[in-house]
Amino acid sequence: MNRWVPDVLGDEFEQRTLPLRADDQGDAVATLVRALPAPLPAARPAWRGVLRRLRGQPVDQPRPILDGVDVLYVHGWSDYFFQKRLARFWTSRGARFFALDLRRYGRSLRDGQTPGYITDLTTYDEDIDAAIEAMGADAEGGARPRRLVLMGHSTGGLVLSLWASRHPDAADAVILNSPWLEFQLAPLRAAIAPVVELQARLRPMESAPQIDLGFYARAQAAVADPDDVMDTDPRWRPVPAMPVHAGWLRAILRGHRAVSEGLSIPAPVCVLLSARSAIPTRWSDELTSADTVLVVEDIARSALKLGSSVTVERIDGALHDVFLSRRVSRDDAYARLERWVSGWAATTGRPTGS
Repeated sequence: MNRWVPDVLGDEFEQRTLPLRADDQGDAVATLVRALPAPLPAARPAWRGVLRRLRGQPVDQPRPILDGVDVLYVHGWSDYFFQKRLARFWTSRGARFFALDLRRYGRSLRDGQTPGYITDLTTYDEDIDAAIEAMGADAEGGARPRRLVLMGHSTGGLVLSLWASRHPDAADAVILNSPWLEFQLAPLRAAIAPVVELQARLRPMESAPQIDLGFYARAQAAVADPDDVMDTDPRWRPVPAMPVHAGWLRAILRGHRAVSEGLSIPAPVCVLLSARSAIPTRWSDELTSADTVLVVEDIARSALKLGSSVTVERIDGALHDVFLSRRVSRDDAYARLERWVSGWAATTGRPTGS
């Protein structure tokens, strides 16, 4: 594997290219991004703190609640990792944060490739396995076992849900930000699937009509925090979104069917969603306070089929990416995430030796 090098996000981040097996689009790579937090204070036995307090000396701060935790984030469709604020949430609590640009997305897209194209979501097993291997190598020298938290947005939430169900011993927690667990026309999915299957067999690269009018990107811009602007690369996050091809859509619909039949994720799952959806047929201020990509009621119902322990958090005024919403909704999303993560960390205990 390649070494860590500076990332496009600046000094707080580095990236590492993960070579993958060549596929039908030629050479393939994934890219792992890691955040570089300030060093954490060294841990000391609790009795030393008592002695120092009795002597009137400064007492060491306890280790952050997420010490010993690794977070792996996977982006959505027509997207890549750029959310610095999200990384800081995790690193400020002691976790190591990593983000994966899947093959043919963002940092992993190569000349001549079809952006985001894939015909089977299980192909991403190689990307995820390579990322986890690199994360483990990055932790060599540590004596403690580390816990893995998977975090996925939209299509990334679907990919990670399916992966976690197929690898029941891998993840300790799964956090999903508006995961694409069901087709937007849920009642018609069973009728549409055979047509898409046939089209994917005969003309897998045929593109569907572009229906993205750019309103979601406009809504994000309208509610952006002027003190913390998130710049994105239009090559990697284009407006309108990347074209949808028949072969890719078949893979997505198969994933939706698997979710509808029920997954078996043994780890606790937290799903964050907007409180409501809006249909983006024309621009209005309503689009700045709703999910304009998914039907959130369908996603909320589908989330309950992921495993035996699922929490669904509905956030008033949130966009499709709840962490890119206007300040009040974004703060609510982070507060709910904080509450869930704190409870999870407290009830699952710290790694041995912490």
